[in-house]
Amino acid sequence: METKATEKKSQLIQSLREGVSIVQMVLFKELRTNLMNNRPDLDKAKLAMLAGSITNEVFGTQNPEEKFVRFCKENWGIIEQELLNIKEELAPLCTFLTDALRIQTLCDDQEGGDSSTTLLRAKELGFLIEERDIPLLSSFMTSIRELGKLHDLLVPAVQITPEQDDSMVH
Repeated sequence: METKATEKKSQLIQSLREGVSIVQMVLFKELRTNLMNNRPDLDKAKLAMLAGSITNEVFGTQNPEEKFVRFCKENWGIIEQELLNIKEELAPLCTFLTDALRIQTLCDDQEGGDSSTTLLRAKELGFLIEERDIPLLSSFMTSIRELGKLHDLLVPAVQITPEQDDSMVH
């Protein structure tokens, strides 16, 4: 049986993961738009698959379904090039990506996982802003709400207490 504290922590992690998902959705939208502009020869389905594959690479979440695995292998050159372009072509998103990847890593750590390799990959690709402080959880959620509004995505308000802010950041 879960204690109240464990239940609250679980709800907090769920809310933070939803915030990370907002950043993923915005990244997908921005990548798809960039790909449409930079690669007008590709059809909409391939553009969407590319944007999804790149987003999955950024967040370390590969789709194991056969058609997606095959697509990634067949298009790895384009995917890798677009990953390298994030730091310049999507520079305004880099702060959100940095925060989201760090929050994702904190959430994974709280649940016994390890996604630190995703942070290392972002650093190698040049879009992780290392000098940026890890955000307070409440600051992260506030910035994500603003990002969501800017991109016409609904982001519910989540109350985060100072104790919750302190409990996850070591």
